[in-house]
Amino acid sequence: MKINFKSLTFQVIVAMILGVLFGVFFPTQAGNMKVLADIFVKAIKMVIAPIIFLTIVTGIAGMGDMKKVGRIGGKTLLYFEVVSTVALAIGILFANVFHPGTGVNAHLAKGDITQYTKAAAEGHGFMDYILGIIPDSFVGSLAKGDLLPILVLAVLFGASLSGMGERGKVVLDFFEKVSEVFFRIVNIIMYYSAVAAFGAIAYTIGKFGVGSLVSLGKLFALTLLCMAVFVIVVLGAIAKFYGFNVFKFIGYIKDEIFLVLGTSSSESALPKMVKKLEDYGCSKSVVGLVIPTGYSFNLDGTNIYLAFSALFIAQAYGVPLSLWQQIVLLGVLMLTSKGAAGVTGAGFITLAATLAVFPSVPVEGIALLLGIDRFMSTARAITNLIGNGVATVVIAKMEKEFKQPVREIEGNKASISA
Repeated sequence: MKINFKSLTFQVIVAMILGVLFGVFFPTQAGNMKVLADIFVKAIKMVIAPIIFLTIVTGIAGMGDMKKVGRIGGKTLLYFEVVSTVALAIGILFANVFHPGTGVNAHLAKGDITQYTKAAAEGHGFMDYILGIIPDSFVGSLAKGDLLPILVLAVLFGASLSGMGERGKVVLDFFEKVSEVFFRIVNIIMYYSAVAAFGAIAYTIGKFGVGSLVSLGKLFALTLLCMAVFVIVVLGAIAKFYGFNVFKFIGYIKDEIFLVLGTSSSESALPKMVKKLEDYGCSKSVVGLVIPTGYSFNLDGTNIYLAFSALFIAQAYGVPLSLWQQIVLLGVLMLTSKGAAGVTGAGFITLAATLAVFPSVPVEGIALLLGIDRFMSTARAITNLIGNGVATVVIAKMEKEFKQPVREIEGNKASISA
């Protein structure tokens, strides 16, 4: 098999291997390598806000028919709610079946969790959530980079532009050209992705040691198993129903998956996913609506992690939760999980906010997860990425906004004639 040395996947894998070795043999120096990953994530976050804004605006304005926009938006949110709830239920089911927290010494919970509990207390009230959706100003929402306010702003702008008809065509054409510029910027940033992956892995191994790969192994392994079951069984069944193979789709987005694996952030792959899904056959308008919305409302991996970890902590402290309490937990998580960002640590903050609803479960129990949170963050980010990709294809097929790529059509013809 010929190796493509220019492939992003190959470069990231090699960088991760080198990062592990560097972290093992030079742990002190490796502890300073996090800055390499931080530079990449900041560079990506720099272009995410304008890309999301431009993608949604051009998608909605390009449709023209606002009834169609409303129909696609409604189907998207309904799909997200159903699948996200299934993800939460699977997390709760696995925790009840395997009891990962039973036998764990809760007194091992050591670590500073004030940053998470403080953040959870400050911004997770219901009214705070509602007010947070509305941007303070046009420029402010783009400057802060908060996804939900940008979504609101972009939908309003796109709808208004669509209502202008031919008069808005000049603005739409301009936005499409500006969008191309930002995607070119992303391509430039991607040249640095392998360096970022090296820095992130080296830092993790250098700071926590190789033992961090196996600490709390039962919890980590079961969480991975739970997410794998969700992807293979739930998303696999959905994909099969809509006429595509989830494994082939995962193979198609492997570059983006390895990018998330290296950086531990699903946001790092967002710009590339937009382009990749359009190339896969989804219409630009559907991609523009579904992918950005999914980063706030369809965090399947985060949902599994939250449900599983909440019960893990309860079990570790010997706090039994009744069936009714677990149903309440499911309901609370359906609210607190919405709007969590795709960056490392956001799920941790949301978990702290959720546990605050159950006084019997000590919130300091989240310190049990500190040692492996970076690995958990990577796992849930990859699951989120796959879930949002599948959702985009499904909605595109629902709306008959999916066209088989020309290369696949030509390939099928070639195989038939052969």
